[in-house]
Amino acid sequence: MRHAAVILPDLGTGPDVPIVVSYWFASPGEEVWEGERLVEVLAGPATFDVPAPVTGRLVRIHGREDDRVEPGSVLGLVAPAVEEADDRAGGSGGGGSGPDGRGFEGGGGSSRRRRPTS
Repeated sequence: MRHAAVILPDLGTGPDVPIVVSYWFASPGEEVWEGERLVEVLAGPATFDVPAPVTGRLVRIHGREDDRVEPGSVLGLVAPAVEEADDRAGGSGGGGSGPDGRGFEGGGGSSRRRRPTS
């Protein structure tokens, strides 16, 4: 199965501005949804969210919290849900990974880590 890389995009900051991984909104093994914020990075005084590239499960984190990273770095890997469902179903239809074939249950990921509020 091929994993989708979570790549830090070019944030438009200069080379003298350090970029640091601030917070992961999911842990390995948790479900993530395409476009949903997955990791927060800090570049100087600015905060940026990097979205999940596909719907699936976060399988690996390469950029840990407080790590310095560069644009283009692979921060993590996501196993796409469609491939997982196709592998289990033998390509016979389903199309989702939930029991009803519609994808993950819950839609909002209630078991997801949330950033603590102060």
